[in-house]
Amino acid sequence: MLVVLLAAFVEPPLAASRPTSPANAAPAFSVEAWPATALAGINRQVFDLALGAASCAVRSGDIEDLATLTVIDYSRPSTQKRLWVFDLRARTRLYEELVAHGSGSGAKLATSFSNQPESHQSSLGLFRTEDTYVGKNGYSLRLRGLDGGYNDQAYARAIVMHGAPYVSDEIARSQGRLGRSWGCPALREGIAREVIDTVKGRGLVFAYYPDPAWLASSKYLHDCASPDDELVSARASGL
Repeated sequence: MLVVLLAAFVEPPLAASRPTSPANAAPAFSVEAWPATALAGINRQVFDLALGAASCAVRSGDIEDLATLTVIDYSRPSTQKRLWVFDLRARTRLYEELVAHGSGSGAKLATSFSNQPESHQSSLGLFRTEDTYVGKNGYSLRLRGLDGGYNDQAYARAIVMHGAPYVSDEIARSQGRLGRSWGCPALREGIAREVIDTVKGRGLVFAYYPDPAWLASSKYLHDCASPDDELVSARASGL
């Protein structure tokens, strides 16, 4: 009887903050396959680009066992929620959050992006989530840039996802913008660990801005073919 009573007061273990879709479910890379409720708040065209980039990464072998896709829309001001995390297999949106950009990229709006060390600018393109560690910004997630020339220095630059006290609705209201990082996508401290544990190791991050050079040259935005490859293919076809 005592054992039964004690058992009644034992809290069940917390479920891990990981996607819980069936293991054999295939990621949904077509925007038409997603319910409208999952896409509320995000620009549909940006999400379509992100899905295409993720599909290319899988087909290129840049990631295996892909579970989540995080989309950042840097064309929006930092006072708006502009980071979304999606479960690609369950076709659901898991998070919609504020995210800071680098101090070198702009104030309220990010308009400049860089792949260079010490630029303190955010980088565009597709990243693979890797391992976690505890550093000067607390619990952090390493990101591996996959877009050559645009974010492939991210790992060396220590561009990571982490929580920060300068990211909150209160800061946005009082200052008219969020605080800024040194190029990292920084989240609210209260949600950062949960988001990081959800996307680590099996996720991609797609950072968007309507930058003409990146849009024209990233292989992930051209069905896994660089613009040069497309030109060669067109010439070979007599086009």
